[in-house]
Amino acid sequence: MAIIRRQEPDPVSVEWTEGRIGSLLNTHLFRRDYLVVVPNCHFASYEADLLAVSKNLRLVDVEIKISRSDLKADAKKGKWQGGDRWEFCDQEKRHVRAGTWSTDWPPRIWKHYYAMPAEIWKDELFECLPSEKSGVLLLRHDGMHFICRVHRPAKPQRNAATLTNEEVVNVARLASLRMWSVIEKREPAPPAKEEAEADDWAI
Repeated sequence: MAIIRRQEPDPVSVEWTEGRIGSLLNTHLFRRDYLVVVPNCHFASYEADLLAVSKNLRLVDVEIKISRSDLKADAKKGKWQGGDRWEFCDQEKRHVRAGTWSTDWPPRIWKHYYAMPAEIWKDELFECLPSEKSGVLLLRHDGMHFICRVHRPAKPQRNAATLTNEEVVNVARLASLRMWSVIEKREPAPPAKEEAEADDWAI
């Protein structure tokens, strides 16, 4: 169990959102043993709510849910349907079929988790999950602290491929783009006269 010591202005009422849950997991659970964590990341042929790169260069996918209906609908996503696995071939300069991927894990994923507020979870929901390999993380607020409990550990896909150096750099680039996109949204829009053409920013 992890106790996330983060004070909130109102310790009684907590509004659970995907962003809040993702921020808590990123800051307090992934900060030591993971190289980079990216929200809403389209990297492993689908968009992950939270994609983390471990120190052994493997991918961890966290699906964040804030309602039971959303959780039950997850099994319909394409990442659980199985199919051909494609990889880019440098020699042929195109993607080639490299086998198939199992529906026990999403493609290229080492560990897969569902994270959600503890109050929406019931153990009968295990039957709704598309894979018995997926772990479950439950978050709650005790009036003083946020608490995250591993209700079911994720089972690793031992044959999951490690990322190449180029792929790690690409994930880091996506994290950087996401960070600056958030910062830009928080800043007031500049006056029209201060806007610059793309060529003006060449370095």
